[in-house]
Amino acid sequence: MKIRVIAPIISDLFNEEILKETAQFKAPDTEIDVVNLDRGPASIESHYDEILAAYDIVDKVKEAAEGGMDGVFVDCFGDPGVDAARELVRIPVVGGFQPAALTASLVAGRWSVVTVLKSVLPMIRDLARKLGVDRNVASIRDIDTPVLELSDKKVLEERLLKHSEAAVIQDGAEAIVLGCTGMLGLAQTLEKQLRERGLPVPVVDPTASAIGYLELLIRNGVTQSLLTYPSPPEKERKL
Repeated sequence: MKIRVIAPIISDLFNEEILKETAQFKAPDTEIDVVNLDRGPASIESHYDEILAAYDIVDKVKEAAEGGMDGVFVDCFGDPGVDAARELVRIPVVGGFQPAALTASLVAGRWSVVTVLKSVLPMIRDLARKLGVDRNVASIRDIDTPVLELSDKKVLEERLLKHSEAAVIQDGAEAIVLGCTGMLGLAQTLEKQLRERGLPVPVVDPTASAIGYLELLIRNGVTQSLLTYPSPPEKERKL
């Protein structure tokens, strides 16, 4: 099967890491490539950023479907443009939030999201309400680190551990969800560190969850419902 990853930013800053990360989780017969946006933001950390990115995300999803791809992962925890893209193509499209939230809800009663900045907390709360998992969310914490500064893995690891530990001890979380797809390659390390502190909770990587869900949908021949995501009515549109 062929999966296209759309990194919804205007640079290829994370592309190499995305390919390395997805290679750990994909099936042997799955081919994955990564594309970036031609226009949009440098990172997505607000509703405004989402709107700027969404137009080109939808175009890239259409290109993937027309180019013979079997599924698309919009590589952002905020699921930007996903609903709109689902109305335009018949191949499955997922973002970062829904697969991760469903995975966490499957393995734990209550879970916490540890994300990048306070500006994205309302966005994540809205996503949880929309999916119907808001009662499962113990807390949403931020590490006060912009997406474009996630490359310092040592600092990122320290901040994730601090807030994940607090989420379990103080907030009652029974699992941790990494709240940014740019937090690459850290889920297993973080889970081990928490276990060593007497906190045996799973840590959900949104990239791993997204690839796994896409493969499941593709293998089972399942895609989004035409009743939930009908094709947009024909009309004049000026973009």
